[in-house]
Amino acid sequence: MTSPYPDAAAVDHVGLGFADRTLPKPEWTHAAHFAATVWMLRRRPEIDLPTAMPGMIRAYNEACGVANDDHGGYHETITQASIRACRAFLASRPADEALDVTLTALIASPLGDKTWLLTYWARETLFSVEARRRWMAPDLAPLPF
Repeated sequence: MTSPYPDAAAVDHVGLGFADRTLPKPEWTHAAHFAATVWMLRRRPEIDLPTAMPGMIRAYNEACGVANDDHGGYHETITQASIRACRAFLASRPADEALDVTLTALIASPLGDKTWLLTYWARETLFSVEARRRWMAPDLAPLPF
């Protein structure tokens, strides 16, 4: 598999671009969501990501002209599940591993599939307004991390 992030500088580009809200919207892909989260966890470990990330995502969306409402933009359950997934994945990797190597492995894992959350949540639950607004525990299977 070819990674969209061939080196650590490419991951830094996403992480910094997300953090300062300059990442072009077309670059905000499924892989970029994980790249930004991995970058934040490794490069900004002092930030309490489960608490800070919602505001960061809302601000990034607004900077890109994306509304944060009941139909689009920020999604609490997806965000919190993804942070948990990234933390668990990083814990399984060497702490000094290059970010691009870590991210390539993450994207090659089941998390790289955009539908990974549907293993744990029914589609109707995950994409409900309630799940968008607040954390909802999985209703199909417990998260393994």
